[in-house]
Amino acid sequence: MKVFISSDMEGTAGVVDWDQCRPSGSDYDHYRELLLQEVNAAIEGAAAAGAREFLVNDSHSTMSNLRPDRLARRARYLSGRHKPLYMMQGLDTSFDAVFFVSYHGSMSGAPAALSHTYNPRAIAEVRLNGIPAGESGINALVALGHRVPVVLITGDDVTAAQAESFCPGIRAAVVKHSVSRFAADSLHPEQAREVITQSAADAVRQLADAPLPAIALPATLTVRFRNADLAEMATFITGVVREDELTIRLRDDDPVRLYRTFVTIVLLTRGIAE
Repeated sequence: MKVFISSDMEGTAGVVDWDQCRPSGSDYDHYRELLLQEVNAAIEGAAAAGAREFLVNDSHSTMSNLRPDRLARRARYLSGRHKPLYMMQGLDTSFDAVFFVSYHGSMSGAPAALSHTYNPRAIAEVRLNGIPAGESGINALVALGHRVPVVLITGDDVTAAQAESFCPGIRAAVVKHSVSRFAADSLHPEQAREVITQSAADAVRQLADAPLPAIALPATLTVRFRNADLAEMATFITGVVREDELTIRLRDDDPVRLYRTFVTIVLLTRGIAE
């Protein structure tokens, strides 16, 4: 049994400030260690339930946050930037399950610790088939395209609820409850890891009943930007349609291609997001 793990960082227990999850931050080394331990907790839980192969795609910031020699179960480690499938790089049909570890809520949803949707400087809201979507919902497009169920998400309570909209029945390891965008009530790191380990094991044990992401095809993504220049630049890409001054729309019957177009938009607009 093979498990694909996409690891972010903002959803780690105790993380509530950008300084804690940016390499330039004074607390970064401490919190990257906590992230590593949460990733390993997910691996160990899955292994206890029968999983044998793991690929961890480091999906946060520069995508080189974990220490590969300390990953549990000799997990493969996919790191580095400019990945064609970004947070979902490496997933294919050979995998049996997808885990989202240390994920965060969307920019436009209820208050969630360090909420954003891919690029907080550029994107104000994303909707998938009319439903507000965070990174978990958008990334689930790739899982759907490869017909692999998303069975676990770890992070705060708001993030867990948002994932359920697109991945019904997903197992949620809630390690903190958000108070605001920059405050949360977190479990002790040891207890957080225990919750993740148990949730990962339960998710794998119930894998036979896990559905694919519930995203109707062809799927539509609408993206509302923070300014009109960003929306205009997005229309440089074929198939992207302007809805209003701030909003664009893209639609595709291939969920992986739709995701890749979205990622291209994100990368294209980074240059003028300031």
